[in-house]
Amino acid sequence: MARASAGAANPYGRTGVRIVVAGDRGTGKSSLIVTAAAENFPANVPPVLPPTRLPEDFYPDRVPVTIIDTSSRVEDDGKVAEELKKADAVVLTYACDEPSTLDRLSSFWLPKLRKLEVKVPVIVVGCKLDLRDDNQQLSLEQVMSPIMQQFREIETCIECSAFKHIQIPEVFYYAQKAVLHPTGPLFDQETQTLKPRCVRALKRIFILCDHDRDGALSDAELNDFQVKCFNAPLQPSEIIGVKRVVAEKLPEGVNERGLTLTGFLFLHALFIEKGRLETTWTVLRKFGYNNDIKLADELLPSSFKRAPDQDGALRPREIEELFSTAAESPWEKAPYLDAAEKDAFGGLSLDGFLSEWSLMTLLDPSWSMENLIYIGYPGDPLPAFRVTRRRRLDRKKQQTDRNVFQCFVFGPNKAGKSALLNSFLGRPVSDNYNSSTEERYAVNVVDQPGEFLRINAFYLCSSDVVSWKRATELLVEVAGHGEDTGFEVPCLIVAAKDDLNSFPMAIQDSTRVSQDMGIEAPIPISAKLGDLNNVFRRIVSAAEHPHLSIPETEAGRSRKQYHRLINRSLMFVSVGAAVAIVGLAAYRVYAARKNASG
Repeated sequence: MARASAGAANPYGRTGVRIVVAGDRGTGKSSLIVTAAAENFPANVPPVLPPTRLPEDFYPDRVPVTIIDTSSRVEDDGKVAEELKKADAVVLTYACDEPSTLDRLSSFWLPKLRKLEVKVPVIVVGCKLDLRDDNQQLSLEQVMSPIMQQFREIETCIECSAFKHIQIPEVFYYAQKAVLHPTGPLFDQETQTLKPRCVRALKRIFILCDHDRDGALSDAELNDFQVKCFNAPLQPSEIIGVKRVVAEKLPEGVNERGLTLTGFLFLHALFIEKGRLETTWTVLRKFGYNNDIKLADELLPSSFKRAPDQDGALRPREIEELFSTAAESPWEKAPYLDAAEKDAFGGLSLDGFLSEWSLMTLLDPSWSMENLIYIGYPGDPLPAFRVTRRRRLDRKKQQTDRNVFQCFVFGPNKAGKSALLNSFLGRPVSDNYNSSTEERYAVNVVDQPGEFLRINAFYLCSSDVVSWKRATELLVEVAGHGEDTGFEVPCLIVAAKDDLNSFPMAIQDSTRVSQDMGIEAPIPISAKLGDLNNVFRRIVSAAEHPHLSIPETEAGRSRKQYHRLINRSLMFVSVGAAVAIVGLAAYRVYAARKNASG
């Protein structure tokens, strides 16, 4: 189940791989590089080689390799550090005939890479294999195992001899392979298991390939998968062999219908364990994943840009299963975690589900599209999204074609903001006050599915004079900002806690100011008593007619009046000019007639 085509075009989106070779003086760095490039052992080698490029057809992946030699002089430490920071992979050398250079890897070079925060694959290379003492009894595995346990960034260890031409091309092949087919994103070295994101991606691929949705890949489905990923069919004997290997190691990996998801995951773990990471990476890349095991950017339509059916409830377990093929579950953290209405069991209704998705699309449309693809949306996802026109044009046309609205909530402490959001989500009002220190979102449906609120609603506590003063200041600030920038937004004032003893003068002042600024009088509500006075419907109405509830400051009103006067003056000048032109034309006609008659 893996035969990648050696002659395939570069599928990695890389223009090249940069490999930096470092190590102690005399460990064979330069000889290793020259022999790899020229296929001859050099008689004389300069202290430091210039960058050496291996052609793209040097290795089967057809990605050019640039090898950077480094100096061993102490005074060149700074330059070496800069090269290491630019590396895609690092080759660390030691001399097989000098054990002290091997010790220096764990005492100096590997800690140095960590200090420089060089987080790339490391290939440890023992050079001068032909000079090693024949009496040495320890194998490479015995020598390197303790170091590899301590430094997990080491991908491969290999011994070579430039003089004898032993395993020279293999050194840079493994380095290139570690970059193009990295272990880190796929496999946890500590637990020796596939990493969660890798499991999620492979699960999505399995589901997409399980065409009959019976929970197993039949022989035909396995063959289709093989052709899609590796451009070559599996022979019947090969399919039997694959299933036999799985059944022997993991009986539940195969059933009468074919290869199960458990068996599919086991196969990939086996490939990785045997060093065949390119097999799993070929599969992932064929299904659109990048090196972070997330959908590659090019899979999302470049034209998609952001401008400023189930009747029951989905249980948390079902939501987790829905997104189990995504890079991560998108609604498990803020701002989505507690944003939608849920039932007593934490389940999402259809309205709640659509509201969460509307919020995700509003805040991060690319992330929304990415998750749509993750959960199996077929074909081009772009038609599933609609880009609305600018809000400024909505105001000009005095209507909007949006069905998802945003409502920013402003107000001082203890003004009842959280209580209103909880009411929007059908949650009871708490007697305990908890100050909100971070942004919070609440999404729900008003009248028709898919409506999500967000106009500016200013909160005053009708039982608190200070609250009203602060709400007024905020209203003036937002109105002034809109007038200065041209981004005016409709505003409403909500008088919360109407069940408490109110201050009549504050209510009168708030009504007068709102009327002076050209917006609706404050809407009295009591979240505690459940008397919301149709506030959410009124918010939607204001959003649907954005030109009617835009507050004006005194300065803004004066500015508009001035512009109206200027425009009116210009109109009179234009009419006068038109009259003069008409008069001139009439004079010419009269003159012409007069001359003709004379």
